[in-house]
Amino acid sequence: MKGLFLKKMCVLGMAALVVCMAAGCGKESASAQNGKTKVVLNEVAHSIFYAPMYVAIEEGYFTEEGIELELVTGFGADKTMTAVLTDAADIGFMGSESTVYTYVGGTQDYVVNFAQLTQRAGNFLVARQKLDDFSWDMLKGKNVLGGRAGGMPEMVFEYILEKNGIDPDADLAIDQSIDFGSTAAAFSGGQGDFTVEFEPHATALEQKGDGYVVASLGEDSGYVPYTSFSAKKSYLEKNRDTVQAFTNALQKGMDYVQTHTPAEIAEVIAPQFAETDMETLTTIVERYYNQDTWKENLIFEKDSFDLLQNILDDAGVLKERVPYENLVTTEFAEKAAK
Repeated sequence: MKGLFLKKMCVLGMAALVVCMAAGCGKESASAQNGKTKVVLNEVAHSIFYAPMYVAIEEGYFTEEGIELELVTGFGADKTMTAVLTDAADIGFMGSESTVYTYVGGTQDYVVNFAQLTQRAGNFLVARQKLDDFSWDMLKGKNVLGGRAGGMPEMVFEYILEKNGIDPDADLAIDQSIDFGSTAAAFSGGQGDFTVEFEPHATALEQKGDGYVVASLGEDSGYVPYTSFSAKKSYLEKNRDTVQAFTNALQKGMDYVQTHTPAEIAEVIAPQFAETDMETLTTIVERYYNQDTWKENLIFEKDSFDLLQNILDDAGVLKERVPYENLVTTEFAEKAAK
């Protein structure tokens, strides 16, 4: 299965490269409108997990920095990456493993990470019963609804299993056939003994009595560079002032979540999640807040990138190691932190 995944990623990388060439890669897409520079940001998912970014939007930090932000949800790292490569988006927000895949796949105008947002995994293990004394070996012989092969949620899950002496291929069955966002419904419908869920699905399962959160993948995996902002090399070179302003706005959002309570954060980002009641929203923010999800700054450090590649290597999806200096720049985040 992993070999097949590698072949698919290579095909995806080449296909994206061809589309990118046809679309005219490297063109400067930032344009001034009403005295502000428009930036199209494609996010991998719309999740409370990314609270500092929504704080920056709702508190007007992007506007303060002279940016007119258009936020688009890609619903998957592959779609977000394709949007960036084809100039449908200026900046992508996704797992940084995607930048490794496209680089190794031979993309010439490759995508570079310039700001790291989260430092913990954002998903949780949900069981059918309350397990006060949960241990990871309880998954042996069980069926677990997992994530897409090669995606960070699934790779971090397998990384935790291996840390606990569990073979992901031999000791349990991981169902990877269900689309992202549909696993909670499948679990409610009776599929699986456990499921790995992002919020708000984990809390929703608890509220319905269909499942119980028994472990945080963010806590058990340790600090990992889970999501970051990235853009094509050519875009970073041609739009340095815009990228700096964008990063400055994000840093203001990071500063806010470090100095405010979960209830205050929830109140600010509530317009982004109108379908979620305030009590649930606060509960989810607090869950992420308590596990130290968000960095104090946006600097994507080398140790974090090395750990990312170790996780990719353990998952069997890394064809070759990629130089940190090629796929990460800390210039913008360091200036923003000052």
